[in-house]
Amino acid sequence: MMENSKQVIRSIVIVGGGTSGWMTAAALSHFFKDKPVKLTLIESSTIGTIGVGEATIPTLRRFYSKLGFSDFDVIKATNATCKLGIEFKDWKQKGSRFIHPFGLFGQGTKEVDFHHYWNRARLAGEAELLSEFSLGASLALNNKFVLPSNTPSSQLDIFDWALHFDAALFANLMKEFSLSHGVMLKDNVVEKVNVAQSTGNIASVTLDSGELVEGDLFVDCSGFKSLLLQEALKTGYQDWSDYLVCDRAVAVQTQARENPIVRTISQAQESGWTWKIPLQHRTGNGHVYSSQFISDDEATSTLVEQLDGEMLHTPRMFSFTPGRAEKAWNKNCIAVGLSSGFLEPLESTSIALVETAIEKILLSVKDASYTEQVRDRFNQVTALEYERVRDFIILHYKLTHRTDSAMWRYCQQMAIPEELASKMQAFSRDGSIKSYPWEIFGKDSWLAIYDGFDFRPDNFSPKALNMELGYLKKHLNFMKSSIDNAVELAPTHAEFLAQVAVDEA
Repeated sequence: MMENSKQVIRSIVIVGGGTSGWMTAAALSHFFKDKPVKLTLIESSTIGTIGVGEATIPTLRRFYSKLGFSDFDVIKATNATCKLGIEFKDWKQKGSRFIHPFGLFGQGTKEVDFHHYWNRARLAGEAELLSEFSLGASLALNNKFVLPSNTPSSQLDIFDWALHFDAALFANLMKEFSLSHGVMLKDNVVEKVNVAQSTGNIASVTLDSGELVEGDLFVDCSGFKSLLLQEALKTGYQDWSDYLVCDRAVAVQTQARENPIVRTISQAQESGWTWKIPLQHRTGNGHVYSSQFISDDEATSTLVEQLDGEMLHTPRMFSFTPGRAEKAWNKNCIAVGLSSGFLEPLESTSIALVETAIEKILLSVKDASYTEQVRDRFNQVTALEYERVRDFIILHYKLTHRTDSAMWRYCQQMAIPEELASKMQAFSRDGSIKSYPWEIFGKDSWLAIYDGFDFRPDNFSPKALNMELGYLKKHLNFMKSSIDNAVELAPTHAEFLAQVAVDEA
């Protein structure tokens, strides 16, 4: 295909269901509702999905709202709880804890970000903890929840939220939407992928039933197997194991807690970390670990010993190679979800990367066609997104103060990507936080991690000298008391969920 020649799309075939497949189908069926594009999804009811993606970030709420779902719709349909951020326990050192909230820290000015004022006060011995200037973090630590104001009176009122939900129930919600919007489901197994010798494109797939399913564009949502992108098209994969040593996970669900917390818990272990994700009807638990430093049996024992409820099934184990496909879009095949790449779920980015992939697909095929130039741009942006999420996750390991095990010592000493090293140097020098395009995590997220590991600059922007120190201290006290008052008035998370149930009854 020539660079500017258009490849017309009359039919799209999605291989694989689960969260990524049905989210893709739902978005495409909504997007193409007035265009003659045939949508087919192939999944087998006999093949299970990974199904442990229970924690999300706020972008998911924007995704389903575009389809017409309210937050309350999704909470009710997926037994969801609210999530204001992630609490990191024992990451800096044993006994430490901090919150990465969805929201802002403090109130800055047009010229100066808040953290420069805070750092000035800190260096003068006049500052409280940074987390006390975040309404999201303060609500999370007190297990309270209230919907953010649609008309915030100041930056102090601004925070965001996400969901802990049953991924299988959310996939089913997307499936019902898709089927009602014209997506054709074929419940079968793909037996063979047929590649055209003349073009190298996927021409069709042969099902176990013998049926041939043809398409102009194929979307690979087949999970780690990557049936189309890797097995059929041999696209290639970038292995990031040197930076991210965790390559296994074991997961198990337990009985629900009476009062589910409003944050995800990530607790560092000797050779990885464990998660705890509260839903209304159960709690999700898992242990992400490095097989270089711990055996599967030891990792499972570490998880089981820390459970605080009865197991609902035997622990499930899966292995992965951290990294991304060389090209997320190769020929006429786009990979979405695990078939495109995988980064450990430390910051709940798996579903977010599904969302951004879908968004880029919609932009790329908006007139039911695409060019080679569009495809190249898609790959360029996808690579940047994955690399910048990767760097944010690496930061959590690189900044540790722990030296109590071989894995943590390795992480402290390992080489890191140049862009991440440059970011860390800039912040260390004067508190500068540089934002890049196609980056999921903004300045306040980077600030939360830097501060949580006590990685703080010895200087600040000279523009933060624009007010007298005594006035600055008074202003900081006012901010803190404003947040304390808002937290005091907020209902508990359990009270909020009870109200949702009443409103939906």
